[in-house]
Amino acid sequence: MRNYDLSPLFRSAIGFDRLARMAEHAAANNGNAGYPPYNIELLGENRYCITMAVAGFGMADLDITSEGDKLVVKGTRQESTTERQYLHQGIAERSFERTFQLADHVTVTSAQLEHGLLNIELVREIPEAMKARKISINSQDALEQHAAN
Repeated sequence: MRNYDLSPLFRSAIGFDRLARMAEHAAANNGNAGYPPYNIELLGENRYCITMAVAGFGMADLDITSEGDKLVVKGTRQESTTERQYLHQGIAERSFERTFQLADHVTVTSAQLEHGLLNIELVREIPEAMKARKISINSQDALEQHAAN
């Protein structure tokens, strides 16, 4: 694994410390990158859907939490009371915790479990104060005329 020194970036950029935390989080999450498998889909300009394959998990086994800039999906598998002898076990029956880093102003709008797939819909709602706005340019003549009135 390579280590990157981002300190030169932070000498001239203000407010980007969250970028470093995201990079650290991505590096720490490499061990659990494959389970459960998931897709992230762009549904529209500001709409997204995360689809996770959670076969064998019921609604009572799943927990979705959104706090700040993190979305955490946990699946808790109950221990089986029956003893089974597998010839091949290809279906993972383990608990999981998957964390997604959310961008600013992205919120979860709904979640559905259907046919072993957990669909989590998200939307980015940018506040009016942060949207681009047109700034009018005044000439010196217009300012002088306005001051005279």
